Amino acid sequence: MKDGFGREIDYLRISVTDKCNLRCQYCMPKQGVAVLPHEEVLTLEEIFRIVRIMGTLGIKKLRFTGGEPLVRKNLVKLIGDVDGLAGISDIAMTTNGLLLEEQIDALKQAGLKRVNISLDTLERAVFEQITGYDGLARVLAAVDAALDRRMRVKVNCVPCRELNDGGIEALAGLAREKDVDVRFIELMPIGCGKAFRGIASEEILERLERQYGTARKVSPETESETAQHYQFAGFLGRIGFISPMSHKFCGACNRVRLTVDGQLKLCLHYDNGLALKPLLRGGAGDDEIRERIASAVKEKPRGHSFSDAAMQGHEEKRKMVQIGG
Repeated sequence: MKDGFGREIDYLRISVTDKCNLRCQYCMPKQGVAVLPHEEVLTLEEIFRIVRIMGTLGIKKLRFTGGEPLVRKNLVKLIGDVDGLAGISDIAMTTNGLLLEEQIDALKQAGLKRVNISLDTLERAVFEQITGYDGLARVLAAVDAALDRRMRVKVNCVPCRELNDGGIEALAGLAREKDVDVRFIELMPIGCGKAFRGIASEEILERLERQYGTARKVSPETESETAQHYQFAGFLGRIGFISPMSHKFCGACNRVRLTVDGQLKLCLHYDNGLALKPLLRGGAGDDEIRERIASAVKEKPRGHSFSDAAMQGHEEKRKMVQIGG
């Protein structure tokens, strides 16, 4: 399935819930957000149907997100169901890790192959300040549990001047002791993220080289890979940088998103897309839905314009927890 610019779209990120058990400051207000009524949330059966249809259009890779995906009941069954679909070759999840250790065996058995764990600091007090919860030990235990099951693990950090600036070097050190990719993601000005100052990838790399020595750039595994990876001498894992602000990578974008309320979201920056829920609940057949999806993907924007002061269009107004990461 190609978009209007000839990009092959084979990656679907699925938000299964807008609920989260943390309150990360750059993602959600301290008081939380109003969650969707139950009837507005896609059922697991509806999500499965969309994945099945999109599999016939060329979707191969899935990533389950939230909110926090592991608060969604019966997610393990959904993963097992989609793992059995022809064409689906890779199933991953992005999680804050709090509930991962207790579910890791069932998730792996169902077909989960890779996990990204959000972690912004190794300091207990800072973790609690950022997230509103004293859960650092549980997240670190989840990292070890996933590694013990020989799953590929990435640790995602969003560096912010006001929140975790002082602990960047220590967090990168996880990749020295463990076979994980520690990735630093530039803050995007969406929702609560507009209230904080992100730290550019170049500055972080310079700081890490002062601490750990010269880094060697690693060739990307795929053309559509968003992260640039570096290897430091003596490190078991790698350091990665996802730089949507300083190094726009939209030209190789291969993904679309499914929100918890059934919108096929074509670009993280914009609020337009295809409302699938009315089709699913209005009696539309698979062929009609397939055609509507293929037509919508042709309208995928060329790229975001976060850094454009005069940006115009349908900018996303919701919080990240509401749209899926």
